[in-house]
Amino acid sequence: MALVVADRVKETTTTSGTGTYSLDGAIVGFRSFGTMIGDTNTTYYTCTDGSGYEIGIGTYTSSSDTLARTTILKSTNSNNAVDWGSVTKDIFVTYPADKA
Repeated sequence: MALVVADRVKETTTTSGTGTYSLDGAIVGFRSFGTMIGDTNTTYYTCTDGSGYEIGIGTYTSSSDTLARTTILKSTNSNNAVDWGSVTKDIFVTYPADKA
């Protein structure tokens, strides 16, 4: 398992609750987590619905095309996992300022 950071990785998710994110595929003009991050690797991510957000370290699993919430770094839920509704959210690779 390696920490992988890559440019232009952005997908959508309709995952609700506080569990593992199911990824719905790359947004046009971007690349997928599966293509750029690779199975069992971790990455920094942000998930947002336009008002709420969650920034963390996630672990990608290729067999289920999911990103597990390994560590929550910051969020609009007092820095805990956000309990999302079933709306479409953007999820993308980022490099948190605290880690730079």
